[in-house]
Amino acid sequence: MFRSSLRVVLAIFSLISALATWGMTRDSVVAASPEVTDVKIDNFSMTPPVVTVQLDTQVRWTNGDDIPHTVVSEDGSFKSKVLDTDDRFTYTFGKPGTYKYFCSIHPKMTGTVVVQ
Repeated sequence: MFRSSLRVVLAIFSLISALATWGMTRDSVVAASPEVTDVKIDNFSMTPPVVTVQLDTQVRWTNGDDIPHTVVSEDGSFKSKVLDTDDRFTYTFGKPGTYKYFCSIHPKMTGTVVVQ
């Protein structure tokens, strides 16, 4: 009786260990995927105007206006093509810092990405 109970306990322990390992592997794959933060271009503004993200996060700008816009960093690290209505531009931030950007067609439209 004792041996069969011990076998059951060991089998359950092995199953729990296998599930825990599988969960860690599955979670690490998900965690390795970049996060995405959205910025909406609408009514001649970037919303939100300042976003703070972690390293290796993607920021995705979507033009919701009926006229074209661009997304251009002041330091030259990224530059979109001209974005028509509903077009998107995505950039992955691989270095910490503060990145100021603007629309080259409408330079008063500005925003900031802070990467921690």
